[in-house]
Amino acid sequence: MSPTPTVAEAYAACEEITRKAARNFSYGIRLLPPDRRAALSAVYAFSRRLDDIGDGDLPNDAKSAALEQARADIRRLDPNSSDPVIVALADAARRFPIPLEAFIELADGVERDIVPGVYETFDDMVGYCRLVAGTIGRLSLGIFGTAEAAGRADAAGIADALGVALQQTNILRDVREDLLGGRVYLPQSELADAGVKLSVDATGRLGGPEDALLAYLRSCAARAEEWYARGLTLLGMLDRRSAACCGAMAGIYLRLNRRILADPTPVLTHRLSLPGWEKAVVAARCLAGRPVTAGSRADGARGNAA
Repeated sequence: MSPTPTVAEAYAACEEITRKAARNFSYGIRLLPPDRRAALSAVYAFSRRLDDIGDGDLPNDAKSAALEQARADIRRLDPNSSDPVIVALADAARRFPIPLEAFIELADGVERDIVPGVYETFDDMVGYCRLVAGTIGRLSLGIFGTAEAAGRADAAGIADALGVALQQTNILRDVREDLLGGRVYLPQSELADAGVKLSVDATGRLGGPEDALLAYLRSCAARAEEWYARGLTLLGMLDRRSAACCGAMAGIYLRLNRRILADPTPVLTHRLSLPGWEKAVVAARCLAGRPVTAGSRADGARGNAA
């Protein structure tokens, strides 16, 4: 690649990052027409860069410095950069109304993970979810947006709510893995009220005690369904291909959420995920105009492919 990549080279690099790293989102992104697929891949590639900073092995001060450099890159967004992700993102921002300030918020959310804090209440946890996932909803809306969405004052809020829904499922899915990494996102006040003190035993099984924990995880998954119900109303504002993309990405997480709601036991021992074939089924259903909706039992509480 040349020192200053062409726009085509830059987008190709972003799409390669997306293919390799976006285990769930790639199933939706591929449903977009080429121009929007390229733009959303650029958004994903930069978002992934921020996540990798937070999850990487750099010392904390180096992580903070890297996040500050990323904020500076977004504020400048130099189309003549030698960085292909920046070149692609600059072109995408020229062609689509991408709310670039959301990347600054995303960096702020990632910085919260450098020295993990405590989330005392559900509202505190939602504030974190808005930074690390609601931002992705709003960034995506800038690429999905149609005239109808643009005319809705609440469209950005609905996209934000959908991101928060997905992040709640992430938190429930990863509660064991996060605890092993020294992070707890579930609200401390709720855990205390439920009689739960999170711990991992000598076999690596999450507990604290198990019966109370399982009941609490089910209640959290039920609450996340309410956020999906609001967030998925976004699909009705989008054109067919954008709705298919958004529906596929959200539908994969909604299936995971419903599995946790039906039986959270697997979460105690491993990171729950859907097999590739099932993700492909979700994407195909969405492309055919049959997206999963909150409250719909088309795919069953356990996520069976109907």
